[in-house]
Amino acid sequence: MRFLHDAAPPHDLTYDDVFMVPRHSAVASRYDVDLATSDGTGATLPLVVSNMTAIAGKRMAETVARRGGLTVIPQDIPIPVVAEVVRFVKSRHLVFDTPIELTRHQTVAEALSLIPKRSHRAAVVVEDGRPVGVVAEADCVEVDRFAQVQHVMNPAPVTITADTDPRAAFDALDAAHAGLAVAVDDDGLLLGVLTRTGALRATLYTPAVDARGGLRIAAAVGVNGDVARKSAELLEAGVDCLVVDTAHGHQDRMLEALRAVRALDPQVPVAAGNVVAADGVRALVEAGADIVKVGVGPGAMCTTRMMTGVGRPQLSAVLECSTAARELGAHVWADGGVRHPRDVALALAAGASSVMIGSWFAGTHESPGDLMQDSDGRSYKVSFGMASARAVANRTSTESAYDRARKGLYEEGISSSRMYLDRARPGVEDLIDQICSGVRSACTYAGATTLEELHERAVLGIQSAAGFHEGRPLATSW
Repeated sequence: MRFLHDAAPPHDLTYDDVFMVPRHSAVASRYDVDLATSDGTGATLPLVVSNMTAIAGKRMAETVARRGGLTVIPQDIPIPVVAEVVRFVKSRHLVFDTPIELTRHQTVAEALSLIPKRSHRAAVVVEDGRPVGVVAEADCVEVDRFAQVQHVMNPAPVTITADTDPRAAFDALDAAHAGLAVAVDDDGLLLGVLTRTGALRATLYTPAVDARGGLRIAAAVGVNGDVARKSAELLEAGVDCLVVDTAHGHQDRMLEALRAVRALDPQVPVAAGNVVAADGVRALVEAGADIVKVGVGPGAMCTTRMMTGVGRPQLSAVLECSTAARELGAHVWADGGVRHPRDVALALAAGASSVMIGSWFAGTHESPGDLMQDSDGRSYKVSFGMASARAVANRTSTESAYDRARKGLYEEGISSSRMYLDRARPGVEDLIDQICSGVRSACTYAGATTLEELHERAVLGIQSAAGFHEGRPLATSW
């Protein structure tokens, strides 16, 4: 990557401060672009879901891995729970989504409480493991809430088998004017469900899978306590990437934790952070990190910069840190500050191997929080920062009242923020489509067919606030 006219920027830059210059391109289509990462994680998309309790759960991990990305389960989750999440994710089908299952005698009220957890807004009624009907949200309108679902369910409009080609499934759904197919095995047992859009996505994305064919998943561990024991248990559980995580990564505790993890001889990539300068990258890589997380304070839930004055504009941090990591044969993840698909493309152009996304994915069906509605009927989920009072309270629940109160005095981060679901893009896959469309197009403008070529060929210019504003679309005419 280089700057336009090779002019060194006079100050540190964030994503809004720059633009990418189009270059001569021989790339005919955005579908000719390979978005696979080279950081050893096995991800086929350069997207990592941040290890935040309000965002990274088993549904998120399953869905994102099916499209090629990676989800990091937070360090606050008990190890036995993480092990169960890993087992669940790795047992999921690579094409079919995990459905909501109901029995014949469950009520409409129960169905309505569960159906909104899926963007396809339906549940499958099963008996002895076999599907006997489908209940959609529309089937429950103006129906007595105590009625049993067997009285409102409909036969599955399309039934497919495990070996049905996604294109054939799409054609069958299109011919039937149906939105959902039910998949069964040779014995008629329920395997999952597939929407028209899901079938289409299955032809466009490559799942991130391990050597055994299971979906990939990562997990985080902190720098306090028995790091070696916790890390060994996570590795035993089968995580595909271990993330050693703390807000300030360039410190002795992090280096000690990394050495303890490296002593276990993990056969998976080890990520660590966060840092924002080359010195921090070199220290973490020398201590054992394969991947360094870059970013202090750019996240939507983070108040670190306003509370402490500490941090660095994210684009400059990623550029400097990725340069240092490349010299050492390591990689960086750009962690935070992403609000538009352009930001992902710019982070990758600056040298990141993947981009971590948190709050942007909080307002989706797949995030762990309960779906709520405001007074205007708009759906939202509550998100919070991992250094906020709420997160600190969860993390210290086993400590004494005095210790919890003392730590609670010094939180940083927002404890409760409403993340509204986009009516046009309510699922994380919808956002992945949007991001990948932008990144693929950015690659074609740069004449790049891979992320490495994007970094090599990208030319960035510096713009004013007016320049950034000029590029924003208008929802209404002026």
